[in-house]
Amino acid sequence: MAADELGEFERIARFFAPLAGPGGLGLLDDAALVECRAGRQLVVTADAIVAGVHYLPDDPPELVARKLLRVNLSDLAAMGARPLHYVLTTAFPAEINPEWLGRFAEGLGEDQRRFRIDLLGGDSVGTVGPAVLSLTAIGEVTAGKAVRRSGAKPGDLVWVSGTIGDAYLGLRLLRGEYSELSPEHRAYLVRRFQIPDPRTQLGPLLRGIAHAMIDVSDGLLADLAHVCETSQAAAIVELDLVPLSPAAEVIVERDPAMRPRLATGGDDYELLFAAPADAAERIVALSSRLGVPIARIGRIEPGAGVRLADAYGRTIVVEQAGYRHF
Repeated sequence: MAADELGEFERIARFFAPLAGPGGLGLLDDAALVECRAGRQLVVTADAIVAGVHYLPDDPPELVARKLLRVNLSDLAAMGARPLHYVLTTAFPAEINPEWLGRFAEGLGEDQRRFRIDLLGGDSVGTVGPAVLSLTAIGEVTAGKAVRRSGAKPGDLVWVSGTIGDAYLGLRLLRGEYSELSPEHRAYLVRRFQIPDPRTQLGPLLRGIAHAMIDVSDGLLADLAHVCETSQAAAIVELDLVPLSPAAEVIVERDPAMRPRLATGGDDYELLFAAPADAAERIVALSSRLGVPIARIGRIEPGAGVRLADAYGRTIVVEQAGYRHF
């Protein structure tokens, strides 16, 4: 039985009402009710993913749901916010069946428990094209304390959490490349593409340390360029300092030309931030406390733009700094 045979309200009651929190009112009303605590600001972000573009049609539906939620939580983390709720809008083709929707809802439920958030509501429509899934996440931050993109200053050091390029390689692997990799490395890279790990603990703890912050979605160089543009500054990134996973290192050892591409690949969902040089000890201590690698990869300078440099300071030219949406 196709999902549309259930009817819109039956589908909502069956798959999504169990995910609603108190503010969602059982998904029985036209809108939700959200409290904002005194002295806090709500932080709101929205992202959409499209079948065949951001995930593959054969990807497990529970992983699609978790990726959809996590890419939005990463945006909240990049502003130092704690996640609270989300709103979901889906445009599914008629061939989506109840089993797929059930697994999709299970994936949302699993990550709701993990990140302690709940569903407020949304919308569900049909489409004759590929599935389009849009999620709006809502978080909170102490009033006036959100970390913006615009605060980077010359002299700041540039840092990034985790490792870079894994999701880019995972997508290439799913498209048939790197068949020679070990099963362990293959599984790791695919997982990094399918299920990003938003740094929801790290982000809020960087408030008061980071001058500017962004999550790496379009590519490390492209997203750092966003920080530089809004901060009216320039940056240099030392390619050899960009952290790679063991799986990515294997690929780079066989094909050194791949290393610069990993700084442009996107879908990493790591936190990229600028902080004063005297904050280095606090950042290293935070890395150790959370068990999250954080690497210094460059610095902020006067001027404009982002420059990628080799170990000798020579500029490395890249064809495209990151993913282009249009």
